[in-house]
Amino acid sequence: MTDPYREGHPMTKRILHVVTNVAHYDDPAHRTGLWLSELTHAWHVFDQRGYRQELVSPAGGAVPLEPRALKFPNDDKTAKAWRADPAKTALLENTASPDQIDASQYDAIYFTGGHAVMYDFPDSDGLQRITREIYERGGIVSSVCHGYCGLLNTRLSDGTHLIAGRAMTGFAWTEEVLARVAKLVPYNAEQQAKDRGARYRKAALPFVPHTVTDGNLVTGQNPQSATATAKKVVEALEAGAR
Repeated sequence: MTDPYREGHPMTKRILHVVTNVAHYDDPAHRTGLWLSELTHAWHVFDQRGYRQELVSPAGGAVPLEPRALKFPNDDKTAKAWRADPAKTALLENTASPDQIDASQYDAIYFTGGHAVMYDFPDSDGLQRITREIYERGGIVSSVCHGYCGLLNTRLSDGTHLIAGRAMTGFAWTEEVLARVAKLVPYNAEQQAKDRGARYRKAALPFVPHTVTDGNLVTGQNPQSATATAKKVVEALEAGAR
């Protein structure tokens, strides 16, 4: 039997992944970038469904990789496979910029993480526009780990924060401390989310998979949550398709 998802069926979903352009913390000696497995785990889940996937970054162009994400145990099978595939690595060398994106063409937006996103995600007017348009027409807005920094300043058409009053999660301050980067990061993202009215939730233990779904907002707490977050996005999309 033919799988409609593999045959470019009209109901095939389109996912827009958001990645960073930033390569270091405020201190250039401390490198950062995209936490690769947060992209590859989700990409794999969506690819299994036959979804069409594309990348966007705040400035467009090249995407640096977080060095720590390229070491054991973070550099897992999907991350290794991505880096071994010239076509996949090329995708991170020339990403689209927000002004090249027509939000009406996407069913979901997925914000990846890595500490780098704390710098270029929050104040991108282009990303905010895309997110607002997808969200307000009933599409799925999702993030994993620090990706929720891309939602902190996004406002809806009525002027309210998208995350105000919404249950959500993201990399916890406790995890920043345990990762020994609390003194490097530019702000406390968990507190920033709470300050904007989000009903922030986290797992009882750090660095374990944890997701929160509130309507068409789907969020994951940490790198370990990427696969689970993507599966929740699939559930939400498939539920909406019925």
